[in-house]
Amino acid sequence: MSKLRFATLSLLVSCALSGTTIAAPAPASVAADAKPAASGRLVRDGVAIDFEARPAGGASELVEGGLADIRFRITDANTGKGVPGLQPGAWLDLAQVISNPKANEQKECKDKIALYLKGVVGVRPMVDLNSYYLMVLNKDPSISVIDPLTSVGGVTSTLTRIMLKRPPVDWTKSPDGKYIFVSMPVADQVAVVDATSFRVVTNVDAGDEPVRVTVQPDGRYLWVGNNSRDPAKSGVTVIDAHTFKPVKTFATGKGHHEIAFSDDSRHAFVTSRDAGTVSVFDVATMQKLKDLATGPRPISVAQSGLSKALYVADGQAGTITVIDARTLATRKVIQAKPGLGPVRFTADGRYGFALNTLESVATVVDAGSDEVVHDIKVASEPYQVTFTSGYAYVRGLATERVTMVKLDTLGKGRAPVLQSFAAGGEAPKLAGDLPLAASLAARNDEGSVFVVNPANNTTYFYMEGMNAPMTGYLNRGHTARAVTVVDRAMKQGEPGVFSTQVTLPASGKFDVAFMLDRPQVLHCFSAEVKPGVVSDAKLAVPRLEFLPSPVTVQAPGKATVRFRLVAGRKDTPRTGLTDLKVSYFVAPAGTRQSAAAREVGEGVYEAQVQLGETGAYYVHVDSEALRDTQNKPYLTLRAVSAVAGK
Repeated sequence: MSKLRFATLSLLVSCALSGTTIAAPAPASVAADAKPAASGRLVRDGVAIDFEARPAGGASELVEGGLADIRFRITDANTGKGVPGLQPGAWLDLAQVISNPKANEQKECKDKIALYLKGVVGVRPMVDLNSYYLMVLNKDPSISVIDPLTSVGGVTSTLTRIMLKRPPVDWTKSPDGKYIFVSMPVADQVAVVDATSFRVVTNVDAGDEPVRVTVQPDGRYLWVGNNSRDPAKSGVTVIDAHTFKPVKTFATGKGHHEIAFSDDSRHAFVTSRDAGTVSVFDVATMQKLKDLATGPRPISVAQSGLSKALYVADGQAGTITVIDARTLATRKVIQAKPGLGPVRFTADGRYGFALNTLESVATVVDAGSDEVVHDIKVASEPYQVTFTSGYAYVRGLATERVTMVKLDTLGKGRAPVLQSFAAGGEAPKLAGDLPLAASLAARNDEGSVFVVNPANNTTYFYMEGMNAPMTGYLNRGHTARAVTVVDRAMKQGEPGVFSTQVTLPASGKFDVAFMLDRPQVLHCFSAEVKPGVVSDAKLAVPRLEFLPSPVTVQAPGKATVRFRLVAGRKDTPRTGLTDLKVSYFVAPAGTRQSAAAREVGEGVYEAQVQLGETGAYYVHVDSEALRDTQNKPYLTLRAVSAVAGK
């Protein structure tokens, strides 16, 4: 974090409100489950709000770099019953000594929350308990991380970028959302990305040409489909999702492999497209039990928890084979039309959508009766579908429009209600080769989706009830292909109880700002975080700071970019780096260029960048020493015509 950001936060972050009842930090001898390390209670307008922060893992104190369980319990002050239907907001940030101690602290807390809600760059809290981030899978070996709540001059919301070893094709999240597993077929590996720090933890050997990646419902194993041209290596590789070590590799047959599981994670089902089979595995013993013939071209497999069955779509025969998850036998074969592709079920397991790319139809199967109840005309050449609680969203290759199917209008003898919206102005297939990863993702707690249009490199945000997307996020310098949502927001368990687990980013006294709209509450609790052993390690990572330079430059022409690197508690200059380079491109997605940087002072480096055309340039600094640096700053330059500048 730059000194400028620290200075800005020092001016904006206020003290905790007076009158808050805070429990003293629990002594080390007290068990973690006996008393929280920090707590507070507020009663207002008939509602009681109880806050507590407990260190995870049995520790007795909140420690920098450690995990903390944060919980708010909102109850009726008279009955003690949880209040349902609430949507609170909360933020954690370091408390600072204010210049005017006589100022009204309630107003300061209110002003602080207002600033958080505005999404102003440089005044974000250290931990946002309402936040979510978009991870955009790129065509090149990288992932862009977007903060939808922050905008830089209304132009970009890119938080950071995660560099991968090789270009990605598919990804999946662990059930707890802590890790993202990304397949890289060219590298024969899967990248493990920490969804909290947005860093690659490790790269795991995953067999020959790993493509499809899927995690069991219980989170124990990651299963990877190997699309090897060698029949002896074509199958699946199983990886321990906790230790990130390969467990076993199975040959299942030639062709692409799709993977699904029984809802109890007891059995795994793997298709082999060219072999025409589905292989069934016992997960506990890591043994293949049988191969089931399901047609000449099994394209997709999906599981329904409602019917306790697997549904295998065959693209050539136009059939959907139903496999009983308990008996592992074929229960029924449903006849549809050739051209079937992906099959996905609604969250409750009731309706399965089998997309027919040739017919531009979604064949809807009722898992209660294993019958086709609808053939719905949807977006041209449908290839992906996702769900919110109210709608199915169907994406087509040959159109910019996304079809919405209202789920509560489905059923035998009923007419489904359809809507649609345009996500951009071009059809996705104009972008060329696309990965397996989905180009649309739903938020977990609201009726909204994000849709990537790979043809115009933009991720659109659509909220149900609107006629068009509300906004779009342009992926500058990279080519967007797919999107997923990393949700950091508090989750509601029992009515009125909201909780989440966070990593404590620093030591010191924290303000825990809390907001409730009904009744209206703006309040700050407090928590003390002790210094952790990770402090010196974190400070040892070089910190990058661009030095002042003209914002407007001439093109064509050269410009000098200067920056400083420091590390440690005393901002010691980081000298002697020889692999520093400056990469830059003209917005929105110009060709990326690079220039070597040389040291010109104690920890000060500079590079000459060649600006060949007018426009806005984004400038980044890359080095092996900066590999672990999070949220690296970037520089923007405005290049104007050399003739106009005279």
